[in-house]
Amino acid sequence: MILREHLQIRDPFIFPMPSESRYYLFGTTDTNPWNERGNGFEAYITEDLIHFDGPHSVFSPPSGFWGTHDYWAPEVHRYRGMYYMFASFKSTQRRRGTQILSSASILGPYAPLENQAVTPFEWECLDGTLFVDRAEHPWIVFCHEWVQIHDGTVCAMRLSEDLKQAISAPLVLFHASDACWSSAIQRRDGSGVCDAHVTDGPFLQRLHDGTLIMLWSSITDYGYAMGQAHAPNGRIEGPWIQNKVPLITEDGGHGMIFTDFSGHLNVVYHTPNTTPHERLACSKVSIRARWFVKEADKGHIS
Repeated sequence: MILREHLQIRDPFIFPMPSESRYYLFGTTDTNPWNERGNGFEAYITEDLIHFDGPHSVFSPPSGFWGTHDYWAPEVHRYRGMYYMFASFKSTQRRRGTQILSSASILGPYAPLENQAVTPFEWECLDGTLFVDRAEHPWIVFCHEWVQIHDGTVCAMRLSEDLKQAISAPLVLFHASDACWSSAIQRRDGSGVCDAHVTDGPFLQRLHDGTLIMLWSSITDYGYAMGQAHAPNGRIEGPWIQNKVPLITEDGGHGMIFTDFSGHLNVVYHTPNTTPHERLACSKVSIRARWFVKEADKGHIS
């Protein structure tokens, strides 16, 4: 068993399995996910979110797999009887993108649906997540990266029913600069211009009244943070309204919401944002005025 405080992980994603009274944890698990060749993804199992069994290897790149580096942010979703992993990859020949993989078992092994990213080939993309609308149509929601377009965006595309390909053009949901708390940083083009804004890690949750709420991460004057936006009409197309106050401000982000076996909502994310010190953080949240609020911060909402 590994204690939570000893587990290095970025971009955590929790899949509750009520039938087993266990939670499955996925995330960026390579020791150095930035510069070295990607090894794959590992998962951990826990009953109390403190003690974790693992690691369990769930994906290793097959021969000829296009992605060689930046094995980032795997999410696992149950869809039409199968488990689907959405994860980011990159190579020297191809831009970073989100690949969809599948398995009959939650612990894999996961295999690519197609040997290519589902996000636009010519775009630098990352952090794709699955969204299923009220008509049961699947979508991918992802980030068009600031490293390419300076002001990063969160976008959505309709997927085919088998999740193998996009069947619509990308729709821009919002820009990072739409949030007043997202701070400008220097562009990656060497110009020295300081007008770039980061988008990372979108995650969607539908509230009981139909509102869609999205967690997403960016940079503030104080470092990495995670904010939220909502679409009151419940449609992925929006319009999206940004909360003026980040949900997570303490050098942490790229998180998601899950319901524990006691019925409480929780947010998980990684903190701090420096390798190799990233650790899993978990806090209870509640809903107030169509926003998620950490239980310890109920007075902070805008």
